[in-house]
Amino acid sequence: MSEEFKIEIVNPEKSFLVKEDILEVVVPAFEGEMGILKDHISIISFLKPGIIKISSKSGDENYYVEDGIVEFKNNNLSILTSTIFNVVDLDKSKLEDLIEKAEEEANQTEISDQFQYLADQKVQVLRSIN
Repeated sequence: MSEEFKIEIVNPEKSFLVKEDILEVVVPAFEGEMGILKDHISIISFLKPGIIKISSKSGDENYYVEDGIVEFKNNNLSILTSTIFNVVDLDKSKLEDLIEKAEEEANQTEISDQFQYLADQKVQVLRSIN
C-alpha cells in the first residue's frame, strides 16, 4: 500500500511546486509545527514564518515561508503563500537582506503585538538558516 500523497505550493506568481511522491510534510502552523502524513485528518490552518520540511521518495527539501494557508484534504496538501524560498537557493547576501528587512519590521515602534510576534519570528527563523 502506498504511503505517498500529493503537495501543491502556490504563490502569486505561479504554481511553485507540485509533487506526488510525498511521504511527510512539516509545516510551521500558528498552533505549532504540524506533521502531515498520508490519510491525515482534513485540516485548514494559517502558517507563521518558518520552514516547511518536505520528505519525499525523491529526497528532502526545505522552504522558508513568511505566511500562508495550508489545507489537507483527500491526501492532497495545498499551501498558498505570498513569500517562499528554497533554503538551498538562499545565498548569503539574499539571506542578509531578508534578515535586515525583518529586523527593521521588528524594530518599528508603533506596531501591534501580533505584528511584533510575526516580525520577531521571521528574524529568528532567518538567523537559524545559517
